[in-house]
Amino acid sequence: MSLLGSGSMLLLLLLLFGHSLGAPGSFSVDYQKDCFRKDGEEFRYISGSIHYSRIPRIYWKDRLLKMYMAGLNAIQTYIPWNYHEEFPGQYNFSGDRDLEYFLQLAQDMGLMVILRPGPYICAEWDMGGLPAWLLKKKDIVLRSSDTDYIRAVDKWMGKLLPMMKPFLYQNGGPIITVQVENEYGSYFACDYNYMRHLTKLFRSHLGEEVVLFTTDGAGLGYLKCGSIQGLYATVDFGPGANVTAAFAAQRHAEPRGPLVNSEFYTGWLDHWGSPHSVVSSAVVAKSLNEMLAVGANVNLYMFIGGTNFGYWNGANNPSGAQPTSYDYDAPLTEAGDLTEKYFAIREVIKLYHKIPAGPIPPTTPKYAYGTVGMKKLQTLSDALEILSFSGPVKSKYPQTFIELNQAFGYMLYRTSLPVNCNTPTPLSSPLNGVHDRAYVSVAGVAVGILERDKVITVNVTGKAGSQVDILVENMGRINYGSQINDFKGLVTNLTLGKDTLTGWTIYSLSIDEAVRQDLLWEMKPTDSPQPLAPYLPAFYAGSFIIPDGIPDLPQDTYIQLPKWRKGQVWINGFNLGRYWPTRGPQVTLFVPANILSTAAPNNVTVLELEEAPCSLGPCSVEFTATPILNATVPSYGNWQRKLFSKDDLL
Repeated sequence: MSLLGSGSMLLLLLLLFGHSLGAPGSFSVDYQKDCFRKDGEEFRYISGSIHYSRIPRIYWKDRLLKMYMAGLNAIQTYIPWNYHEEFPGQYNFSGDRDLEYFLQLAQDMGLMVILRPGPYICAEWDMGGLPAWLLKKKDIVLRSSDTDYIRAVDKWMGKLLPMMKPFLYQNGGPIITVQVENEYGSYFACDYNYMRHLTKLFRSHLGEEVVLFTTDGAGLGYLKCGSIQGLYATVDFGPGANVTAAFAAQRHAEPRGPLVNSEFYTGWLDHWGSPHSVVSSAVVAKSLNEMLAVGANVNLYMFIGGTNFGYWNGANNPSGAQPTSYDYDAPLTEAGDLTEKYFAIREVIKLYHKIPAGPIPPTTPKYAYGTVGMKKLQTLSDALEILSFSGPVKSKYPQTFIELNQAFGYMLYRTSLPVNCNTPTPLSSPLNGVHDRAYVSVAGVAVGILERDKVITVNVTGKAGSQVDILVENMGRINYGSQINDFKGLVTNLTLGKDTLTGWTIYSLSIDEAVRQDLLWEMKPTDSPQPLAPYLPAFYAGSFIIPDGIPDLPQDTYIQLPKWRKGQVWINGFNLGRYWPTRGPQVTLFVPANILSTAAPNNVTVLELEEAPCSLGPCSVEFTATPILNATVPSYGNWQRKLFSKDDLL
């Protein structure tokens, strides 16, 4: 089905089932009857999490309608601060960031909204949604009463919350509850004054009637610092948990009122180098039934996970970055496809209230566009004049991304060997200051990779004065626990032997802008043989045409890069995200149809960081109709995450 055809069907269904803007209503906590009350009537929500920031705007209707047709009467969504204010005072609520449009769509669908505006959200999102520019104050204490942090929060909430107020249920909108902060009981600060400040801040902008709440793990240790008077305390826990014991923890904080599991995990998150998380439909359905049977309100996290496009993925610890896919083994896949789990959940919900009549929107079709030949454009170091819009910065010691006003992506650090290294000499980051991965070359020859928490030394040889290039990749900032002050780049000095390296020239790289402007495509592709591995980071390009005479094209697809190792990929200037099939478990990247064209060739740009398969002949990428998110992964240490628990990350 084409996007046009799908949109027409969605419009028809919206007319059949949709709800127009309503009159102001009431929504409250009934502490006597242990329930919520909506317009005076007892109300129980069965909700699902959807992150608008992980789904192209063109697909919001499709995903919301599938959620409505599953029997949900509410959705839950986070608002990532850094998604809307990438630079201080510069707000973006347009296109895929049009939050008000998303909320209106939910209301039109007949779905209530549980809003989670932070300021911190976790969400496996870069820095838990906090903007990296907060780190310009190096000793800032995030998520606390730190005056600089509070000043920034007040300004952001002063922009956001007035936008949200018309969407409150009391004002005729869909928002029934608003979360303050997020799992604060899992954070070391335990700053009650901070939580009190946020409570007053939210009340001042949203009024006294809206139900404000907190969410924490289902344990007294979490609720001790996470709950506070004036905010309704809820808990989160996954399938297989002791439902009675979990809600008993909530009852410790809230002796009366509705039972609420704000994050009932339908799946779990992934990390590069660890197996894809899978949670069985039967276990999810069983636990959901147990909660609904005792009258609990439940939010299914996630109902659809979506994609960490670009650089938006977070990291759960210094070496635990999340992959591009945020599929989460959710009831709807990353691409919005229906699953066995979707229907299992729908059958459980049927036991408790009527499911909407009418057809469920089908899984969107996928198309395998086939193989696309790629040619080398230029090495990254040779393209510096094109990539570094701001030009080089000279510094005795390395500077971080934030010191050079760059939040994401890659930065090149250049110096020279101060002495002859006739025998292999260790180039090291003795304080583990490579954040997060560094590709090292000497005199134009790649010599190795430094990696945070894993590899802090490579041996180099060369003559005094030889150019040393170190390309540093920001793999995604830590989003959970005590290490969210996550500076990127070379955050401490490097040493050569026993001596500290000095005399740096640093290039902030605007790769995304260069790709969007087709500046790299203006280079003449090279057919010259590549040097022997390991290779220098380099750009490669190819294009393919989608015929405009075939009905229903373009369609969604997946790109995979056989025999490529690690890098970043763009299509028509849109940053799809990172690929790393050599570490896995993700192999394919989701390509939504809206970024493809039938009117012009579709340009594919790849930044391969380690080794492109182009040395012995033609190389290519492949578009397929089937995702691969569960490839076998090699062993990178014995760190394996326990499902539904983050205790090891605190």
